[in-house]
Amino acid sequence: MASSDRTVLQFSSSSSSSQSFTAKVHPLVIFNICDCYVRRPDQADRVIGTLLGSVLPDGTVDIRNSYAVPHNESIEQVALDIEYHHNMLISHQKVNPKEIIVGWYSTGLGVTGGSALIHEFYSREVQNPIHLTVDTGFTNGGGTIKAYVSNNLSLGERQIAAQFQEIPLDLRMVEAERIGFDMLKATAVDKIPSDLEGMEASMQHLLVLIDDIYKYVDDVVEGRVAPDNKIGRFISDAVGSLPKVSPRVFDKLVNDSLQDHLLLLYLSSITRTQLSLAEKLNTAAQIL
Repeated sequence: MASSDRTVLQFSSSSSSSQSFTAKVHPLVIFNICDCYVRRPDQADRVIGTLLGSVLPDGTVDIRNSYAVPHNESIEQVALDIEYHHNMLISHQKVNPKEIIVGWYSTGLGVTGGSALIHEFYSREVQNPIHLTVDTGFTNGGGTIKAYVSNNLSLGERQIAAQFQEIPLDLRMVEAERIGFDMLKATAVDKIPSDLEGMEASMQHLLVLIDDIYKYVDDVVEGRVAPDNKIGRFISDAVGSLPKVSPRVFDKLVNDSLQDHLLLLYLSSITRTQLSLAEKLNTAAQIL
């Protein structure tokens, strides 16, 4: 890609022009981006890549997968490995033919001068691509994730600037994925929590939510808070979804599931040991 003289403008999501676009990203995409950033070349300041997914019937862009694209970037120009990008796209679509290009990502906080050139390339790949940014440098004390769309500002027939407008981004995940994501957002951790520690944190969070529900119901019954029909329906649906089992049967189900999980961990540990031993024996045999 050649250099560009256009100015890059970045706006927050407060403008009404961005409300027609929304995006939903799966946690696997965030984990992939962070992994690519850790494995980046020493001379690279950031990593960029392609976002894959689909457009839902309501117009929401559903981002479900991603892959990194090698690039060289300087103040004057940006160069993408387009052949690598197309080969990776073909490989991904052989596995998931319904996934299409929906945009691209980069690490860092906000957009930069080279973002306009990269976005211009992806605009030729797909209409209205999404630009996803992940702040792996924890500039504001956490991993900020934002999504943008771009519009060209023209003066007559001349394009003078690229306007990046922030759009609403929905990051939905199950509890197990949220535990890992919270670890990624922290600037420093002593150790990665074990499965039992993650389960304990989930149960503590669940107890806090139950206490909040108890307090809300008591306040409504005592007349301290006005009732909300929407919240009441949510509580009713949650209570109705609980299975009607005795405490003894429930404890047995939990213990059986925990034992199965521990057995899988034990078998995976044995498999890793066997692979490591076989690799060492193979290396020794080649030396001899």
